[in-house]
Amino acid sequence: MFANVSPAAIAARFNALADRFGGSTAADRAEQAQRKLMSAIASRQPATLNQVADAVGRGAPAVSRAVETLVRAGLVERTHDPDNRRRLALRLSEKGQEVMRSGPASGSQLANGLERLAQSELRAIERAVEILERLPG
Repeated sequence: MFANVSPAAIAARFNALADRFGGSTAADRAEQAQRKLMSAIASRQPATLNQVADAVGRGAPAVSRAVETLVRAGLVERTHDPDNRRRLALRLSEKGQEVMRSGPASGSQLANGLERLAQSELRAIERAVEILERLPG
């Protein structure tokens, strides 16, 4: 099992597992984008649209449309900035804060599977993740 394993074979197995446990469907990608946007708002509250756009690396028009969707869903509140009435201030609503506290839905299958592992197995996986995080992107 451990003899002469090729990096390509490991990468193929890892990619198959990543697809199996989430992050590969359109819904998963949409949730990740939504959480990234909400995280950018939360860390800069009260955030301006330009601050959020810079933080997520997207243009202001695209971010404006995405924020509008979050406002309609009740996840973000948009108010006038008290220092500049022409500028809007963005904050997470109570519902938005709860969504961020609850964690991503897409990772629940993996988290449930990991809960069944022994501590020694969890430590081995944690070590593997640490090694993967060091790889250049």
